[in-house]
Amino acid sequence: MSNNSSASFVISQALIQQAISWRQQLHANPELGFDEHTTAKFIADTLSQFGLQVHTGIAGTGVVGVLKKGVSTRSIGIRADIDALPMTELNDFAHASCVSGRMHACGHDGHAAILLAAAAHLAQHGQFDGTVYFIFQPAEENLGGGQAMIDDGLFERFEIDEVYGLHNWPGRTLGEICVNDGVMMGSFDIFDIVLTGKGGHAAMPEGTCDPIVAAAALILHAQSIIARKVSPLDSAVLSITQIDGGDTYNIIPETVRLKGTVRALDENVRQTVKSKLIQAVKELPALHGVAGEIDYQERYPATINNADCARHIRQVATELFGADKVSQNVLPTMASEDFSFMLNAKKGAYVWLGVDEADRPSKPLHNPYYDFNDNAIAIGANLWVGLVERTLG
Repeated sequence: MSNNSSASFVISQALIQQAISWRQQLHANPELGFDEHTTAKFIADTLSQFGLQVHTGIAGTGVVGVLKKGVSTRSIGIRADIDALPMTELNDFAHASCVSGRMHACGHDGHAAILLAAAAHLAQHGQFDGTVYFIFQPAEENLGGGQAMIDDGLFERFEIDEVYGLHNWPGRTLGEICVNDGVMMGSFDIFDIVLTGKGGHAAMPEGTCDPIVAAAALILHAQSIIARKVSPLDSAVLSITQIDGGDTYNIIPETVRLKGTVRALDENVRQTVKSKLIQAVKELPALHGVAGEIDYQERYPATINNADCARHIRQVATELFGADKVSQNVLPTMASEDFSFMLNAKKGAYVWLGVDEADRPSKPLHNPYYDFNDNAIAIGANLWVGLVERTLG
């Protein structure tokens, strides 16, 4: 692996090849959030083969493997997401999705294989004193499986001191480990707006209260919330992503529906945008004689690392792979991640693992031609092994 010629790899090449096989098997058989029954059974059976204590059915399809060595009460949790996306794969290689309309287009198959490889190595060769919890989480994509596991008693049933997660990151060089002391990813909220006016003949608009005109005004005003109510030094995104109203050319409709999303890197900014949007929906359409209603749902908070944990895993990565492979103060992304719920409940850190090779850049996440770079499995698995042994050494 030329990109990591000076790296410290302890996991055998035979185990890495086995992990690649696991990854490709998972890729070929994708399952959607909270429906990962076959995936969960495969993970549970594989962990059992390593001699781990295995707990299933957490939040439905979540799996936790427990590995204890020595007498210490110290512990660490490592999480991998396991769900796929509702999209059709366009690749034609041998391990392409066997299920139409489902695809591992975000690399959760790779994350699971990395964690399985780390569990296998640590079970046989691990040098540590304490307990490792291998957390395989369902439904990361939109459905909040991380919170669901917490609600189902994850941190009550398992005494986890700190928790870590990893995501492959196209656009970053293979083997690059990116960890900020603070925010890594944005919050994620959704909203549904209904504007109700008075419909009528398009040739006689004076007798109507046009919800389409009100919708246009609201959409333009919504962008000014970011431009004028959020500091230029902060970051937020408000996007109207759907608009539906009207049936034909010559009728002004009674209602218009809007859908969209709000994202931010800071909780105060998030709440400012939320309150200003709700206020705008209540007040602005009334100027057009139109009533506005909004259903605003907070989904995922921002993913914010504990600074001490971030520094710790950066130090581990530096010792394993070299300082040139470790980055901090990287620009956060407005994409969201439900590992944020775990970081709100426990101290920990979230890591991006670069996957791009010079002659083979990765396709973007959520792209129908995406495939996880199997050369990243050894790097990720060795990172988890190193983290466990240095944390519980």
